[in-house]
Amino acid sequence: MIQYEAMKHKGLLLLLLISGCVSAAGQNWKPLFDGKSLKGWTVCNGKATYKVEEGAIVGTTAEGSPNSFLCSDKEYGDFVLEFETKTDPELNSGVQIRSHRYAEERTVQVFNGKEYVERKQPLGRVYGYQVEIANEKSGASGGIYDEARRGWLHNIASDPAASKAFKDNQWNRYKVEAVGDTIRVWVNGVPCAVVTDPLDQSGFIGLQVHAYKGAKPAQVRFRNLRIQDLGRQTWKPVWDGKTMQGWKHNGAGSVEISEGAFHLRSKEDDARVAMVLSEQSFRDLTVRLKFKIVKGNSGFFVRTDPANNAAYEVEVDENTRTGGFWETGPQGRKWVTGPEDNKPVRAGEWNQLTASLHGHRIVFHVNETKTLELPNDVQGRLEGVLGLQAHGSKKPTEVWFKEIEVLTPAGR
Repeated sequence: MIQYEAMKHKGLLLLLLISGCVSAAGQNWKPLFDGKSLKGWTVCNGKATYKVEEGAIVGTTAEGSPNSFLCSDKEYGDFVLEFETKTDPELNSGVQIRSHRYAEERTVQVFNGKEYVERKQPLGRVYGYQVEIANEKSGASGGIYDEARRGWLHNIASDPAASKAFKDNQWNRYKVEAVGDTIRVWVNGVPCAVVTDPLDQSGFIGLQVHAYKGAKPAQVRFRNLRIQDLGRQTWKPVWDGKTMQGWKHNGAGSVEISEGAFHLRSKEDDARVAMVLSEQSFRDLTVRLKFKIVKGNSGFFVRTDPANNAAYEVEVDENTRTGGFWETGPQGRKWVTGPEDNKPVRAGEWNQLTASLHGHRIVFHVNETKTLELPNDVQGRLEGVLGLQAHGSKKPTEVWFKEIEVLTPAGR
């Protein structure tokens, strides 16, 4: 575990630097703000005011107001966004990306830094990924926060370089790249946050004025907002939910297709595992599915080589460690790392599992919770088929899998 944590900072910096060199090549920039009016933007939530002053959007706090947002009328999927901001040091702000508004009142689980707490969010409340704008003292500017939903996804305050990139009382340059399920942030040219998260692939952009209790109003300014629109990625099925087309039963156990799902069970007196393998092989991909573990031990296999029994396994278990990382094969590391409990899992219900594997960066989620992140797993495999597993009679297992989908770039 210590080895992976030591590699984390180096891996994130490498990803940011490489991405920053290639992502914008050949794309056309378009202004998000005409420098004169708020055409194309709508105020959502709160009572803060927004106006145009000297070519900049100026947001001003209002006494007693909750968080306010100036939201783009257009939604974006993959993009590169650049802007400059200058903020009163006592005021917190941020820029929403791929964001939405709640269609009904909702109770969410927010991590406050120590524990998850329940918070009610009203109808129409803006929620989603926020690129943080704070002050020098906080060291948080350039981090990524999940507004009105889960809280911090990547707080950079403990990063010695990234936490010092933002400067008070001056214009700060931000660059935000959102491609597929990964978001990257730079502040004044310094690599800051990297987040791989499967929840939202598109949404609006919003300029925040935070709730504020100062003696006099505070302001945040934005200028030179421009964007490269890179299209939208979509989830496409890799199984039809009805037949074995594109998949094959390999090994023992019982495999049936029922109610749009693969139903896998071990057989009595047969210790061999049951496997369902995709015929298609994948390299870099983000894949998601739904599973329901009734009993026993199972797994979702990625980058699988059936001939050598070598694979990455996302653990699925009725009691513990679901969403962790097990590596099989002659050179496999067995249990690598992951959770030691099943907190994200809804027992006896359908749960969503997402595995993101791009180069040596590996991130797993169960439902809305990240269960594993390896920024630079240089020891690992890079290609293989997908697999669904149920253990044999030594660990009697019953498990269901359905809605297997891969995140696919626009035009494919």
